[in-house]
Amino acid sequence: MKPIRVKVKVNGRVQGVGFRHFTYKTAISLELTGWVRNLEDGCVEAVAEGPRQQVEEWLAALKKGPPASKVAGLTIQREIVEGVFERFEVRF
Repeated sequence: MKPIRVKVKVNGRVQGVGFRHFTYKTAISLELTGWVRNLEDGCVEAVAEGPRQQVEEWLAALKKGPPASKVAGLTIQREIVEGVFERFEVRF
């Protein structure tokens, strides 16, 4: 199956609630590659590459988030697959 790549910005109460770790663990469990980081505006940004179905499952999980979070919305951009990631990581 041909991989896809998405860049997502998550708005809401998503910092200080374990959202990056949740994003990372979910991506690892779905065998995606990419990264996640906090933004200065209080949002979380992430990029993921992998098979369409796994990426869509990951996005569905991000819409819910971990229990302490309150996701207000996701902005999703499709990007060209670059295949440059070896794993999924948390960036600081």
